[in-house]
Amino acid sequence: MKKRYFMEGLKSGLPICLGYFSVSIAFGMMAIHLKRPIGEAVLISLTNLTSAGQFAGLKIIGNRGGLIEVFLSTLIINARYFLMSLSISQKLAPKTKWYEKLLIAYGITDEIFAISMSQTRALTFSYMMGVIVISVFGWVSGTFVGGIASSLLPVSVMDAFGIALYGMFIAIVIPAIKKNRNNRIAVMIALVLSTFFYFSSWLSEGWSIIVITVGVSALMAWLCPIDQKEEAFVDGLEGNAGDDDHDVRDPA
Repeated sequence: MKKRYFMEGLKSGLPICLGYFSVSIAFGMMAIHLKRPIGEAVLISLTNLTSAGQFAGLKIIGNRGGLIEVFLSTLIINARYFLMSLSISQKLAPKTKWYEKLLIAYGITDEIFAISMSQTRALTFSYMMGVIVISVFGWVSGTFVGGIASSLLPVSVMDAFGIALYGMFIAIVIPAIKKNRNNRIAVMIALVLSTFFYFSSWLSEGWSIIVITVGVSALMAWLCPIDQKEEAFVDGLEGNAGDDDHDVRDPA
């Protein structure tokens, strides 16, 4: 039974693995470009399993930023995983042990969270490990391939991969700002502040990320609180989640 759920997890995580592989190639290349060894880049990917957090943290390290700077910037960027882990914990099978929950929390990402929450049954440890193992493999192997390729490919090709990374982030942001005016305002304020801090050199890149993220989030929460339609939508989601909890059964 455990093997069957593990294989189902591998199957569900295969698309994530392929996507992670392509994105993490850019991370491996970036690590070599910043004069970091391949082994260090692979270790970062293995122990972090984040995209934006890793890229930001590696750049701070490459610019010789301090430990507190790295810690706070990655903590703020990855803070959403706290909420995701709490949500996933509500869907785990009742027999899931505490150390199994810790292993699952290690592997929670945006994509793994989305796949997990789409399941109509309780999530077993075996299934979650299947999704996480193949996803981690894609992310780590892509990092390694990117590091190796950076020493073989010409500089022009490496620069193209770097541009592709920014294209990925733009593809994530554009749909959100097209649908919501508040998102557009937040992005514009963040862009202005980022440009200001970049040219003024008042703050290092890591501290700029911390100040802009916290500052813009606090400002938008004050200026643009959740409206009635959004509140009704959130209440509906919570109500549905509560109803689903009664239908969840331990598949084991």
